[in-house]
Amino acid sequence: MLYSLAVFLPLIGAAVAGLFGRLIGDRASQYVTCGALIASAAISTLILYEVALGGEPRTIVLFSWITSGTFDVVWSLRFDQLTAVMVFVVSLVSACVHVYSIGYMHHDPSIPRFMAYLSLFTFFMLALVTADNLLQLFFGWEGVGLCSYFLIGFWYDRPAANAAAIKAFIVNRIGDFGFALGIMGVFLVFGSIEFSTIFSAAPEKADATISFLGYEAHALTVLCILLFIGAMGKSAQLGLHTWLPDAMEGPTPVSALIHAATMVTAGVFLVARMSPLFEYSPAALTLVVVIGAATAFFAATIGLCQNDIKRVIAYSTCSQLGYMFFACGVSAYSAGIFHLMTHAFFKALLFLGAGSVIHAMSSEQDMRKMGGLYALIPLTYGLMWVGSLALAGIPIFAGFYSKDVIIESAFGAHTLAGDFAFWAGIAAAFMTAFYSWRLLIMTFHGVARADERTMAHVHESPKSMTVPLIVLAIGAVFSGMLGYHYFVGDGLKEFWGDSIFVLPGHDALENAHHSPLWVIALPIVVAVAGIALAYWLYMFRPSIPGELAGRFGAVYRFLLNKWYFDELYDWLFVRPAHRVGRGLWKEGDGTLIDGLGPDGLSAVARVLARRVSMLQSGYVYHYAFAMLIGVAAFVTWYLYAHG
Repeated sequence: MLYSLAVFLPLIGAAVAGLFGRLIGDRASQYVTCGALIASAAISTLILYEVALGGEPRTIVLFSWITSGTFDVVWSLRFDQLTAVMVFVVSLVSACVHVYSIGYMHHDPSIPRFMAYLSLFTFFMLALVTADNLLQLFFGWEGVGLCSYFLIGFWYDRPAANAAAIKAFIVNRIGDFGFALGIMGVFLVFGSIEFSTIFSAAPEKADATISFLGYEAHALTVLCILLFIGAMGKSAQLGLHTWLPDAMEGPTPVSALIHAATMVTAGVFLVARMSPLFEYSPAALTLVVVIGAATAFFAATIGLCQNDIKRVIAYSTCSQLGYMFFACGVSAYSAGIFHLMTHAFFKALLFLGAGSVIHAMSSEQDMRKMGGLYALIPLTYGLMWVGSLALAGIPIFAGFYSKDVIIESAFGAHTLAGDFAFWAGIAAAFMTAFYSWRLLIMTFHGVARADERTMAHVHESPKSMTVPLIVLAIGAVFSGMLGYHYFVGDGLKEFWGDSIFVLPGHDALENAHHSPLWVIALPIVVAVAGIALAYWLYMFRPSIPGELAGRFGAVYRFLLNKWYFDELYDWLFVRPAHRVGRGLWKEGDGTLIDGLGPDGLSAVARVLARRVSMLQSGYVYHYAFAMLIGVAAFVTWYLYAHG
């Protein structure tokens, strides 16, 4: 019962705030939803202790969900080690976001609706990670997609927010189509969508083939690629990433919740959960490595030139997700989940810290209009330093432990794809450190570039916002050193149990612990170099970045415009679809269907009616003439018929 409450308390909070928010008021809605999430986070700590550290996984059967012929789905809550970690991270970060929202959203007129959306989003995410079968997982998967639409477009009176919400929804549907096909394919191959049945039968299906698009293909490769397409959409990987920066149109707590520990990490969780299938498909694993490494590099390059404080952090999220994926691709799933956990703390800290800056700057998000804030909001400044140090992978901080072991695992894979991921990860680490300190310096140092009226109102955030930041900062400092032994160190086998499967011979993570010294030191060296370069350019030589942007204008515009992916997709898909849709509307529907159908019939009826009405002249002799014509016609017919 207690374990079930961890999942359903957020749903209860969402129902109370959503259905009775106007009745109970803003403050009560906040207390109910925050209380439910804090209780869920407390229970998740117990779950982590008993299930992961205590080695006591369990499955709680709730009810029979769907029965149709041989298709039988039971709604069960699967609490293994992987689930325990995810439930802990999701509920703890979400609780911090809920409390933070009390201060950040206090002027908003729709507080109960916002809190209800946050709690409902959290419930769907918890339903996703506790799923015991693919359909139940898909229920949570689609639920977080729906709630992301609500949250990104929360300020629906802003056209940009509406467009961003629609974009996120549509791009995710593309990935979800692949995911849905993958679920159908799993049922076709295994005759079940229950995880225990699928995983136990996976070795027997290692060489199975399936007819796909007219070809006989390796069954598990097809299934894993389809599932990974779903993961790409949800986790904003290269090609299906375009929704993520636009999602910054939502309130800052939404950005922290979606881009830190919940929605965008669902794809990483899916790949780790389905490791018993991915391990038997080298081609699918290679694809995961390549896409993840390319995303890590690509997103980092864009982060170098962005000026919106939230968009810089958003592209950082996209890049860090790439690290998680290529860790899974080299079979270092536990390293990927380790980085997912540490990243949740420091990325939520950075997003909420950025929200504290935006709150202090009267909703200003452009870093070019900031500067000189460190003395005015010192607590936020210090906490942003903690998050940035963790993100850059500086020793002692959480990101150092998780990101470095991923880079070392890529090197330890001793494959071409692994080498590509290693060097892409090194390059991304340098750029990550650079744009992190570019953000810090442009925001907090130098001369104040905002107007005097804005600067006069700069103030530190209230405790409802700073206390969650401090909690997340503690995680950003200590989660790496505390989790290393269990997640990727000597205790990993006992910690993870059977929740993650790795074939013998897939020993990239083991090899990571025996990496050469230069491999271990290189990520730290490039991170320090990135920080030093950012300091030199933006603190001591602030004129140089502008000069470089002018000299290399084409490259600067290419990165500033996000590699022109939006323009490319607009040209490839949006405009042709618009032309086809307009043609079907105007020519197909308007001219052909309506022209020959209802519009044509009504036009003929109007013409006939108009001509008949011409006979109604009002002159008696016209009517008498018509009557004589009628009588003559009737007599003629009668004589002809009886003649």
